[in-house]
Amino acid sequence: MEHANVLKEIVDIITRDGGSDVHLSEDRYPTIRVTGDLVPLTSLSKLTRKDTIAFLNILLSDEMKDSFDDNMEVDFSYQHSKDVRFRGNVFVQRGKFGIVLRLIPKSIKTLEELNVPTEVGDFARLKQGFFLIVGPVGQGKTTTLASLIQMINEERAEHIITIENPIEYLFDQKKSIIDQREVGIDTEDFHTALVSTLRQDVDVILVGEMRDYNTMAAALTAAETGHLVFSTLHTNNASQTIDRIIDSFPEGQQDQVRLQLASTLSGIFSQRLLPRISGGLIPAFELLINNNAVSNLIREARTHEIDTVIETGSSNGMIDMNRSLADLVRKGEITYDTAKKHSLNPQSLERLI
Repeated sequence: MEHANVLKEIVDIITRDGGSDVHLSEDRYPTIRVTGDLVPLTSLSKLTRKDTIAFLNILLSDEMKDSFDDNMEVDFSYQHSKDVRFRGNVFVQRGKFGIVLRLIPKSIKTLEELNVPTEVGDFARLKQGFFLIVGPVGQGKTTTLASLIQMINEERAEHIITIENPIEYLFDQKKSIIDQREVGIDTEDFHTALVSTLRQDVDVILVGEMRDYNTMAAALTAAETGHLVFSTLHTNNASQTIDRIIDSFPEGQQDQVRLQLASTLSGIFSQRLLPRISGGLIPAFELLINNNAVSNLIREARTHEIDTVIETGSSNGMIDMNRSLADLVRKGEITYDTAKKHSLNPQSLERLI
């Protein structure tokens, strides 16, 4: 097997068919994900250990190989060609190697092209604040963030620093200066890089993911000191996101964190990519906009009431997930079964349809 040619064939298939992910694992056919479904490429041979090692040698730098040897897993980015780039992860399962690649589109789409509401773009025009995009893995969070950073890049002159693991979308500088730092290559970790940004004349900070309370604390401090901070969390909705952040801190610090969040949080956007009846994927979403009522609920540890504020806050620009799902059903974009499957409150959804 000529592994470079096989990889090229797989990449040609995934780009032709509009796929999103590639799975390369021992004793399995190479598999791609298309519109949410896994499709084994049975025209190719099942992979052996020798095959997966050969792919690792193509995909990983020497530094990444050393990291994988030490930790038995590693995140990486891979530039296949001028127009094709992947985010990847290598891991071990039951003593066998597994590789997963996520295709990163070369072009950065606008919010309109992503079917994301224009209200989300308002957060890119703030001078300071803390804006989060949340949802499970693979729901387009990074793509929406990239669209917001590109808006800033096109509209005004700012110093933007992104801290990612690995770097995904590559930005061409337009009006802004953009510095992209990769954890493990350009900086030791998210927290160290975040603290350093405050000495780098930065205006806008993108944190690829907040994985621990030290990173969260540094992000809150950056927003509190006059910067515009964007980040992501793997949470389901706005109220859960706020609880997750607060609960990540030691108990003695949680009251202070509530005060910081109440004053710095600009908004939280939660999104899900759903299978479209006509093919492809379309997002459903929830949008929390921080106002006096929301700030008071955060400060007073009454985050369980935030869902109600979102449900009744459409006049203030907020978007309720169930209303978003119901709108997609009424427009014929998704089926009712799809909407019900992704609703956190199916009974409320039934009343809206």
